[in-house]
Amino acid sequence: MRQLRIPAMLVVVGLVASACGQSGPSGAPTELPAAEGELNLVIWTGYAENGTNYPEFDWVTPFQDETGCQVHTTDMTDSANGVELLQSGQYDGGAFSGDATLRLMAGGDAAPVNTDLIPNYANVFDNLKGQPFNSVDGVPYGVPQGWGANILAYNTDTFSSAPDNWDPIWDPNSPAAGHISVYNSSIFIADAAMRLKTTNDNEFGIDNPYQLSEEQFNAAVDLLTEQGAIVSQYWNYATDQITGFGSGDLLAGQTWQYQVNNLPDAPIAAVTPSDYATGWSDTWMIASEAAHPGCMYRWMDWALSPEANAQSTIYFGEAPVSQEACDFAETWQDGAYAGHCDTFHATDTAYHDFLEFWETPREDCNDDDDSTTCKSVEEWINAWTTITGS
Repeated sequence: MRQLRIPAMLVVVGLVASACGQSGPSGAPTELPAAEGELNLVIWTGYAENGTNYPEFDWVTPFQDETGCQVHTTDMTDSANGVELLQSGQYDGGAFSGDATLRLMAGGDAAPVNTDLIPNYANVFDNLKGQPFNSVDGVPYGVPQGWGANILAYNTDTFSSAPDNWDPIWDPNSPAAGHISVYNSSIFIADAAMRLKTTNDNEFGIDNPYQLSEEQFNAAVDLLTEQGAIVSQYWNYATDQITGFGSGDLLAGQTWQYQVNNLPDAPIAAVTPSDYATGWSDTWMIASEAAHPGCMYRWMDWALSPEANAQSTIYFGEAPVSQEACDFAETWQDGAYAGHCDTFHATDTAYHDFLEFWETPREDCNDDDDSTTCKSVEEWINAWTTITGS
């Protein structure tokens, strides 16, 4: 439920064919469709700002002025909700995390894209292209928006030195016990799987924390049930954590850099522990039944422009996807956000590769081995409801 509340192809193959006169590989258009004047997007809050909240953050108005595409957005509450919204047929596309993109690609809800029609795609860092959460067999199903890590926040009065692992939120004897905050989403089961993987010589043989056998899954659920005794908050909104850390009610928790950046006066710091870290990498995708593919293609290119990508990743609190966006961020607003790309490790490929990016749990384990069976995303959701009692 990644929600921010304050800042920091199927392309209807017939529809595209009629718009372009032909279709490209995998059904993607070979020519840019005409702009239709409207664009309906599913987004994480903060991915399409028009200056209403903060005048300096506005990359929607220039897009509308340049393309004539009027942007309408709906915020998703979590990845499952985002999938449902796109499947409704009312949207041209949206920005989705890896625990949604696999579902959208596998279900035919998102369409392959012709990146030749997206000029700014050429500038995207190579390590963000061709990933399992945005491509199938080398065919891209979208373009990157930004990425980030789930990191450990801690109260510096409680912890005199930066923790080097995730013990503060798992150890029953943690100094933060009873004042711990973790993300209120079934995807957090993967963090429990990573805890099991990196302790006790990986006794359960976990490889991919998002594709778990019944034994591995049950062990992760048991660990989360035990952790529940020391957790005081399962957070839904960034503001929930900001309030809790700011008041002193929270002493440790899994968080994003955004929350920490919005606590400048609190004794709160954050670290990426050395044992493991999960993370997200978001992708702009076009709906297979997009009514406005011309505007959606223009938006995907705009989202990758240095100006838009720098602003959106600064506002949201994540790593930009190109060096050009990093360069723009350095000087934008008279250098007010200089160092943005260093803070979010945008060019640090080792840090990027260290993260276990969100995936959709799949019964087929998302592999080619027909003999393996894993727990489905529905089973993850049901288990999480039981764990949290909500």
